[in-house]
Amino acid sequence: MKNWIQFPIVEGTASRQAHCDMPAGTYEQEMGREGFFGPASQLHHRHAPTGWVKWEGPLRPRAFDLNNATAVSGSPWDARLVLFNGATKIRIWKTEGKMPALARNADGDDLLFFHTGSGHFYCDFGHMPFRDGDYILVPRGVQWRLECDEPAMVLMVEATGDSYKLPGKGLVGTHAIFDPAILDVPRIDDAFKEQYSEAETLCEIKRQDALSHVTYGFNPLDAIGWHGDLAPVKLNWRDIRPLMSARYHVPPSAHCTFLSNRVVICTFCPRPIESDPGALKLPYFHSNVDYDEFIFYHKGEFFSRDNIRPGMTTFHPIGFPHGPHPKAYDTAMDYARKETDEVAVMVDTRDMMTPADLPEGVEWTEYYKSWQKK
Repeated sequence: MKNWIQFPIVEGTASRQAHCDMPAGTYEQEMGREGFFGPASQLHHRHAPTGWVKWEGPLRPRAFDLNNATAVSGSPWDARLVLFNGATKIRIWKTEGKMPALARNADGDDLLFFHTGSGHFYCDFGHMPFRDGDYILVPRGVQWRLECDEPAMVLMVEATGDSYKLPGKGLVGTHAIFDPAILDVPRIDDAFKEQYSEAETLCEIKRQDALSHVTYGFNPLDAIGWHGDLAPVKLNWRDIRPLMSARYHVPPSAHCTFLSNRVVICTFCPRPIESDPGALKLPYFHSNVDYDEFIFYHKGEFFSRDNIRPGMTTFHPIGFPHGPHPKAYDTAMDYARKETDEVAVMVDTRDMMTPADLPEGVEWTEYYKSWQKK
């Protein structure tokens, strides 16, 4: 058992409520532990905590345009690696048509987020259609394949050696954010039965990032029924009803969608912006000193960022404060926008992530300068 050292005190000129009624002319920075779940303090600064004018060394904020990161491939194991550590691998995969082989991940659960595309997901448990904005959670060891009606761009987040679960929702109850009843599971429907086959079928199994190839004398996706409480599940961001408050900017942890022991997945969806005159109206500057933060931008205009388009990502590792860009901050605090139209996937990792080698032109190398006022 462990207890944090806790000493809630107020020093100097400070607000009595986090993220509200900041002292005039100040910028609030939250320094917190355990990815917004642990103890935290709010510091009120005379200057924006991101007001750097020069940056040297390997640690820095980074941004990538994943639209240009990879070629089309029929195998998810050809997906471009973007970031990785011992507990997760983040990949981007572009595919089209019908996968030539089944895939099975023996290293951990895979979470697929469909940035673009539509089609059909087939697995040991049956068939599910998919469209843009869908998550499909594939438990470790499940065989699966895609048939795309439209080319797909897929963000893949592996829980290496682990499994994804739903977050506890505490005071707001089980049905908040999304009701578990909204989760779809594969069905043994006519589409699934039509793909029964006696033709030789290849399955590519990934274990410790090495591939083994197993050929069956038939299509092993041949179940006629199943029962239990383990199966792939599907959730679309359009079915998420985000927590919100007119008087207080809720932290990213309130938007948690899936999590493993070392990885937290959050989904930012369109919502009204805080209307209370004293409330902060966008993500606050913060030093999240225990988690690296990766955000994939799927749709709309991210209201705390400038010059970030759908298909791009940002990566803010542990070690420095980050937060809204100057223009976005001014627009939000003037209450010029009344609601957000953004959709984004955030991946917070308890362990340091290492960027993979990416093709020339994928990284926006001067992203750290985007906080400088023009």
